[in-house]
This record gives sequence, structure tokens and C-alpha cells, in this order.
Amino acid sequence: MRVSPGVSQQDFTAALHQFETAVGREWLFTSDDDLHLYRDAYSLFWDEDAERVASAAVAPESVEQVQQIMRVANRYRIPIYPISTGKNLGYGGSAPVYSGSVVLDLKRMNRVVEVDERNASCVVEPGVSYFDMYRHLQSVGSRLWIDVPDPGWGSLIGNALDNGGGYTAPAYRNHFEAHCGMEVVLANGEILRTGMGALPGAKTWQQYKFGYGPFLDGIFKQSNMGVVTKMGFWLFPEPESYLSGAVSTPRHDDIIRIVDIFNYLENTMAVHGLPSISSPLYPIFAISDPELAALHAAAEGPDPIALQGYADRKGIPFWNCSLKFYGAPNVVRAQWEHAQERFAAIPGAKFREGEFYKLPLTPEQRAQVHAPEFGIPSLAMFSVGARSAMNPLPANGHFWFSPIIPRTGEAVIEANRVIRRTARELKIPIMVFSPPVGCWARAFILVLAIPVSRVPEEDRRLRVAVKQLIRVCADHGWGEYRTAPAFMDTVSEVYSYNDHIQRRVGESIKDALDPNGILSAGRYGLWPKHLRNRHT
Repeated sequence: MRVSPGVSQQDFTAALHQFETAVGREWLFTSDDDLHLYRDAYSLFWDEDAERVASAAVAPESVEQVQQIMRVANRYRIPIYPISTGKNLGYGGSAPVYSGSVVLDLKRMNRVVEVDERNASCVVEPGVSYFDMYRHLQSVGSRLWIDVPDPGWGSLIGNALDNGGGYTAPAYRNHFEAHCGMEVVLANGEILRTGMGALPGAKTWQQYKFGYGPFLDGIFKQSNMGVVTKMGFWLFPEPESYLSGAVSTPRHDDIIRIVDIFNYLENTMAVHGLPSISSPLYPIFAISDPELAALHAAAEGPDPIALQGYADRKGIPFWNCSLKFYGAPNVVRAQWEHAQERFAAIPGAKFREGEFYKLPLTPEQRAQVHAPEFGIPSLAMFSVGARSAMNPLPANGHFWFSPIIPRTGEAVIEANRVIRRTARELKIPIMVFSPPVGCWARAFILVLAIPVSRVPEEDRRLRVAVKQLIRVCADHGWGEYRTAPAFMDTVSEVYSYNDHIQRRVGESIKDALDPNGILSAGRYGLWPKHLRNRHT
């Protein structure tokens, strides 16, 4: 039997016995076969001594059982690592950040507690996946949508706490911002309800998130301060229709005005869905044209002037953009017309109206659309990295490199140039061009998938290289918003303003709420005091 670090065999055995008493024998896992399922399938430490592994796992089905487990863990100082459904692939999966922790698997807590059709909100437990929630809404005939990420098999709560995003209107696609009220079990087993939930019998827990006094919800996002057992979310009332439109422009420098116009349209709420920018000259995957491939083979990357000449000769646009609109048919058409008027200020801009659907979708339409844009969870994203003619040797998974950059065209070009150059110098395999992702209305993310090999020497080299890439990006003012456990300390280290005051404040809160340091040690670079000097 594995034993958690810093815990005696006697205490660990006693704690496991009490966990078993709390949840039942079948929901305590200690065998190698069971614990294999809690490995990070995309680990950068696969089969190395440093691989993060669980010493045991326990799966409660109620908040009362979570309280019992936390009291026992606190008594014996057993390190605990809560997961919602453990689907956080590319960012650590279900494996603990501190190896040897006991995984607190919350997937059995899968109740949809409430759906309020009039207030367009819900309350769910952490084991409720996007598929579960979608099926529930369909079964009760709801006209509410959830906003879903790619892929949609994870937990609403888990995704929101890691600051995930989706595809629909701005008010919903930032999943943490769309939450309203949470229930949290603290390290000592006490229950906290945030916002209006602090008022016994409150009737507005999912209507006003701020409550009275300090707003506490944020300390449970990307942290290790408590176990979230319920969370409220605002849902998107199904609109009457959906319309998409496409804009293409001919020149490299057009991206500057494209992003400025995008920003104006979103900030004035004239565009609702997730906008996108792509280019046939910066293909994400393999380049089939030898002439274009030769341009991209340059040490510093393709010269924009040379790319412009290629585009002019081929008669293709430099940039393609998509816009999405939700609302009444006459409203979305007026908004699309307004968007065209704005983009017409870019010389040579061309427009094409895309799909128009009156909602709800028919079964035939559901089979044709990009499902997440309609609040429908999907696993189609996994096909991107699957074996194909363009990808004959798929990797053993990947991890995400996800810096936040300014929402400007200049930043898109500069960040891609710097990251591409640095990745080439450090031999980090990345895609040709990372299109900006605008889940949040005021900033872009560049989301780059970096493959893992399960070859220890290569993964060790890659860990060192990516840590250097993190520092290079930080030197340019771009910090990651989320990362895999291999890099949590490194990313925490570059958030260094005023001698790491943000981390030091987080440590002070950690020490107050979890004085024995049992919860999710090391998550997002926050370590309990008894482990702090080993990791900072």
C-alpha cells in the first residue's frame, strides 16, 4: 500500500479505515489498478520518480461525507486533492499536484440541485458534467442553454474554478464570471456559503453574487482553500435565432483594425458569439503548398512582405474572420449589417453571410452545426489530434501553453513571432500560428498544444525548455492564465510584482483557512507552510 508523504503507516491506515466508514468500502480505492486511473494521462513525468501519483482515492456522494473526510484528514494531516470529474486533460488531469495525496473524487456528487427557468440559473454539484446538465435541461423541457467548453465531458464546477471558457455570449462564456454563489467545505470540515447564501433562507443566492461584505468567491478559484460542493450558474435563455457572418481582408496589417473593430462591436454588445480570426497563410497544421512551406521555414518565421506577395499572387485573403449573433431575426440581421458597415472601413474587405437558424434547432440541424455554439456538449475536439493523413503519428497527449496577451492586432503578431522564435531556439514543437482566442471580452489567449512523448529524456528536456519560454513571455508582459502541474511553480514565480506579494497574500489566506496544509498542496504554486521552503 502506498502511504502519503509525511504520514506514518499507522495514521494512514487509521485514516483510510475512517474514510471507508464514511463512504462505504466500494468507494475507497487503494489498489494499483484503481489508482492508475488517477494518473495524468498526459503527464510530462510518465513513469519517472517525479510523476505525480495518488496514494489512495475516496469518492463521497454527499456534502456530509465530504465533511467527515475533511475532519479525518485534518486530524491525521493527510494531504487531500479534490477533483470534480478529473477531466482536466492538458492541465494535469486527475493527478494530484503533490504526489502521494489522497484524491477526493467528487464525481458521485452529481445532482442538479435546481433549475430556475424564470431567473435563468441553476445550482449543481461538482460531479455534474456538461453532458449531464444538457440532458437534464432537455428532459425537463427547459429553454435555457449552458455554455460549454471543448470538450464537454468535464464538470461545470471544475471548469469554472479553473477559469475555463466557451462559445456563446460574453456574459456566459467566461464560466467563473457566470457563476453566482457557492458552497464550500473548508479544511476543518465547516461549510461556507458565499454571496447571498450567507443569509439563512436567502431567496436570491443565484441572483446577486456579491452578498454583503468582502467577495470571497475568488479565493476558491484556481486555489486550494476549500472543497466546492455546490455552485450556482447563470444560464443563457435560448435566443430566437442564430446568424453567422464572415469577413475577409487582403493585407497583413489589416489585423490591427480587425481587432479594434471586433472590440468595439463586442464592447457595444452588437456581436454576441465567440469571434475568431484565422489566416490561410498561417495554417494551424501541415502546409501542403511547397512555396508557402518555404516561406514558413525561415529561421525568424515567414516575412510578412513575402507572405503578402504570395497572397496577392494566389488571390487569397490574408485574414478570415467570423462573427456570431444571437437574438430575434430582425435584430441579428441589423447587427450583421452594422458589423459590415464597420468593417467596410478596411479597404478590400469582403463579406459573406453564413448560417442562419431559427431556434430551437431541428435534430437534422443539430447534427450539422458546431455544437458548442448552441450550448450542446461534444467530444469532437478529440478528433483534432487523432491519427489522420495530416497527422500520421499522433503524440501521447499534450499540455497547453496559454499566455494572456493584449486584445490588439499588434499583440497577436508580436506574441506569435516571439513564441515561435523562442520555441525554435529551444526545440519546442508548436503549431505554425496560434490564432487568438477571445473567450473573454477584454483580452486574448494564445492556446498552444505542446505534445508529450513518454520518453523520459525528451520530456525532461521539454520541461526545462518550456520553463524558459514561460520566462521569455513574462519578460514581454504575457503571463499564463492556467497551466499543468509541471509548471505551476514557474508560472507563480513570474507573477513577481513587489516581491511576489500576490503569492504571499495567498499563502497568508492558506495558512489561516488550512493551518495543517492538507488541501491541494502546490496547486497553482500555493504551498502550505510546512512544504513552502522546498518549492519556492
